Amino acid sequence: MHKYLNAIGYGGLASEKQLNRLLQYAEKVYTHHELMALDQETDYCEYRMKSSKDMGICVCGTMDEEEQFERYFYYPYFEGSGITSVADVTLERRMDRHSFVGIYEDAKVGVSLIFHVQNAIECMLADVHRNHVLDHVSITLSGLCNDGMILLPVFKNPDQEKRSREESKNRMTLLTAARNGDPSAIESLTLDDLDTYTKVSRRLVKEDVFTIVDTYFMPCGIECDRYSILGEILNIRMDENEETGEEIYILSLNVNEMKFDACIPKANLIGEPAIGRRFKGNIWLQGMIRM
Repeated sequence: MHKYLNAIGYGGLASEKQLNRLLQYAEKVYTHHELMALDQETDYCEYRMKSSKDMGICVCGTMDEEEQFERYFYYPYFEGSGITSVADVTLERRMDRHSFVGIYEDAKVGVSLIFHVQNAIECMLADVHRNHVLDHVSITLSGLCNDGMILLPVFKNPDQEKRSREESKNRMTLLTAARNGDPSAIESLTLDDLDTYTKVSRRLVKEDVFTIVDTYFMPCGIECDRYSILGEILNIRMDENEETGEEIYILSLNVNEMKFDACIPKANLIGEPAIGRRFKGNIWLQGMIRM
């Protein structure tokens, strides 16, 4: 059973039999269906069944000439809003199934971001040269989260907020220059990191780490598209799984100046979310690539 079914309101599934019944139902009452030819006899096929406006289950497999569908795998999905970034995205197929991850450099985070591609068929059809690189495309990221907690914000006066924004902007400029091989930018980043380490080590003696660290975005676990995040809540809305009636929070987050939405079951969120407070949790990162 997929670990993140719980994130979209299917936490009540107790057995593989119930899951199989749900997937068979999705194959019959799907809300979206896509096909792509693999060879003369076989098509790759996706059935999507929405459980609310922005989330649902995608069932993937192959269909033969007699229109017999064979299921290979499935996954829960959640579609975010807005545009998170514009970049060149490299597509990488997973070894064990016909699904893709997207990889791109994001100066805001300072690392290569890896996410599960939601619209794989559209991307494969657009990648006509089969070089697996999509140039200058818009990306809408989203996160599925099983549980998390709400933290109070770090108090900052207007001068501190202004200085923080300027430092973040300068760091992004230095990171871009460092990637292009600028030795002075590399040296400046190294010195900044050493200075930050010294300051944080000194403050940790008397302060809690979450009063020092305002936001973070870092890899979590051994799978490449899972991340641990801490970010500011920009907006909150409530959704509901139409099949189970389970309530889901949709949180719009600002994590390291990167804006995206995350979904989490209301029952599994510790604390009361509010705009300006912070959300902490582990997410499965997905993304829609806009052509």
